[in-house]
Amino acid sequence: MRLGRMAAHKVLHMVRVEERDDVGDGVLLVTLDRPERRNAVDHATLLGLLDAQAAAAEARVVVLTGAAPAFSAGADLSGVREDVFAADLRRVLEGFTTLTCPVMAAIDGPALGAGAQLAAVADLRVATAESIIGVPAARLGLVIDRWTVSRFVHEFGWPITRGMLLAAETYRGDRLHAAGPVHRLGDLEVALAWASQIARLAPLSISGHKLALESLPPDHPDAPHVTNARETAWASDDAHEGRQAFLEKRPPKFTGR
Repeated sequence: MRLGRMAAHKVLHMVRVEERDDVGDGVLLVTLDRPERRNAVDHATLLGLLDAQAAAAEARVVVLTGAAPAFSAGADLSGVREDVFAADLRRVLEGFTTLTCPVMAAIDGPALGAGAQLAAVADLRVATAESIIGVPAARLGLVIDRWTVSRFVHEFGWPITRGMLLAAETYRGDRLHAAGPVHRLGDLEVALAWASQIARLAPLSISGHKLALESLPPDHPDAPHVTNARETAWASDDAHEGRQAFLEKRPPKFTGR
């Protein structure tokens, strides 16, 4: 496998891309590389992930991970309009689902908010037992988009998704492994070893199965009232209070307005 216009090891914005021939031809390792911000996904990271997806056209397996100490602690909207960030995040999430090869998330540490969304669009998940996955939107006064909600339901199941979204519950890797959404327990080396095995399987079989899985219809069509509820939450006083409280490291005081 060759990465075309991209070097075999290159940093794109805040994303590091490596062709891992040492574990098997065809394995592409994509690493979120903002360790000082716990790999929070900013706009530059989104652009780097889009470039990484373009480089994965000939990959047999893409392994997505984060530099220690986190997979990704969430979203970082600094320096970009929220609507632009949301649109590019959606492009990134959908982009991983349209790759013809399997995408494996190797999770070690927190995968929260946008990090959990990236984990949800992976086809396969490997996590350490102590890793934490969740969506703290209710602690920030926000509502995630319906597409992501549907993805969480399909990948994590109704009970876990309800816990994440309605109670801001977080789930350890070992608990998610027992429940099914995490396929294997282990660190990045475990994920790369599994990716090496998958890379030797028939690529046309895998791409055909992935296409079939991704073409299954959603449970419900898009509904205007769901979109309206999300937009209302994002524009609310509670959303402002949630973000301010997070920055000030204090409990938020929500009023429902």
